[in-house]
Amino acid sequence: MYTGLQHLHSGLAYLVLLALILVITYALIGALSNRQFSDKDRKIALIAFILSHIQLTVGLILYFVSPLGFEMLKSGSAMSDSAVRLTAVEHPLINIIAIVVITIGYSRAKKGTVSKARFRSIYMMYAIGLLLLLSRIPWSIWLA
Repeated sequence: MYTGLQHLHSGLAYLVLLALILVITYALIGALSNRQFSDKDRKIALIAFILSHIQLTVGLILYFVSPLGFEMLKSGSAMSDSAVRLTAVEHPLINIIAIVVITIGYSRAKKGTVSKARFRSIYMMYAIGLLLLLSRIPWSIWLA
């Protein structure tokens, strides 16, 4: 089960990053072209929103069944080793914050009334979320 969750979490990460990049680009083009924000635009943003939340859910499950996650935090050795601190503390915390930022961006766009502001909410908040996600990916583990 643990290995399957690891593969799912790693594979889904590629989809989330790709979806975020595409949605950010799409929203930026929509804002720059002064296009009206439509239901189609909201649904396109919803794809990255849903994928990022699924990724978070899988990640949280993995965090509690992994020997590198919650167990390292409980043992107290997480803060003294930077690699362990990344996987046990920084990665989950910053990624939760990133998903919250993406959620705020989607919610603001969904409730907004001005098209340009709705597009801006998506591309700015999703971009901040993407940067946070990229900053805490354990590259040495992920690309190995």
